[in-house]
Amino acid sequence: MNGIRRSVAAAAIAGSMLIGGVIGAVTYGATTIAASAATTAASPTPGTAASGTFVSNETAAHEATESAAREAQENAGQVPTVP
Repeated sequence: MNGIRRSVAAAAIAGSMLIGGVIGAVTYGATTIAASAATTAASPTPGTAASGTFVSNETAAHEATESAAREAQENAGQVPTVP
């Protein structure tokens, strides 16, 4: 009888360790995913200042290649949507 009790206790310990490991892995994975999503969400887009307002590129090389429609949007303080 002692052998059977010992086997049952060993199986119960092994099962609880397995279940605890699975729960720990799932919890760690969910925490890592949530932290990763939180750090990548707030990156500024190119062409915007720190305050979030559009800053146009007024260098001579850039001005020579842009269309009149794009320049009009830049002058109005809008993010250009035309090439």
